[in-house]
Amino acid sequence: MSAPVKLAGFAALLVLVFGVAVAAGDVIGPDRQASEIPQPGMGEHGAVDPIRGLSIAEGGLSLEVAETSPELVFTIRGEDGEAVRDFEVEHERRMHLIVVRRDGTGFQHLHPELGADGAWRTPLTLPEPGAYRVFADFNHDGTSYTLAADVTVDGAATYRSFPAPASADTTDGYDVRMRADGEQLRFDITRGGAPVETEEYLGAGGHLVALREGDLAFLHVHPNDDGVSFEADLEPGTRYLLYLQFQHEGRVHTAELVR
Repeated sequence: MSAPVKLAGFAALLVLVFGVAVAAGDVIGPDRQASEIPQPGMGEHGAVDPIRGLSIAEGGLSLEVAETSPELVFTIRGEDGEAVRDFEVEHERRMHLIVVRRDGTGFQHLHPELGADGAWRTPLTLPEPGAYRVFADFNHDGTSYTLAADVTVDGAATYRSFPAPASADTTDGYDVRMRADGEQLRFDITRGGAPVETEEYLGAGGHLVALREGDLAFLHVHPNDDGVSFEADLEPGTRYLLYLQFQHEGRVHTAELVR
């Protein structure tokens, strides 16, 4: 990587958030207060997770990032400061890591490995300068958590404006179209005009991550039984970046849409 990656500590994180807001203007939209965050119900496939991913600590657990390049190294710590080691399997993994630049570009969904020292590790490439949001999504003691921190890549960052609503995308030769019906989002996937039946990926026919404009609040939604429709309690009048992941012919593909 041409630009060294710096870690954003807790104090630096606050500076970074305000710095990005000043530099980017309307790129990521208005900030939100915790009291404004709706809390929909939790559940398995077909149910909506609550809004999460707004803080580095929650419920006595905290996210500590040690390194970012050439691999990301992080630890989940308990109230006693010790590394947490007992994580439950959720969607075939004990840890799901989402990385995305603050303007919504560069989306990655990774699955780190837990080492004997209690730290999680995964190779990570951040190709463009700027501020990136790192979401650690996991289950501990029967409770789902999403802890988040910012890391930065040095250099002059050019942030894109928050994109306008877009109900269609083309990725790797696949055409993806979204249809909204109330709280249900349905995705039609075709290739060369022919419908595509997705394969099971991480225990489901598809996965959807929604990031809210402004604060990048995280909503990890899983599909109904058909694999291509989701119940998503999204705020009316607020835009969301939607990242749909599906597997076909043994490869995982990511479509990016905006609602």
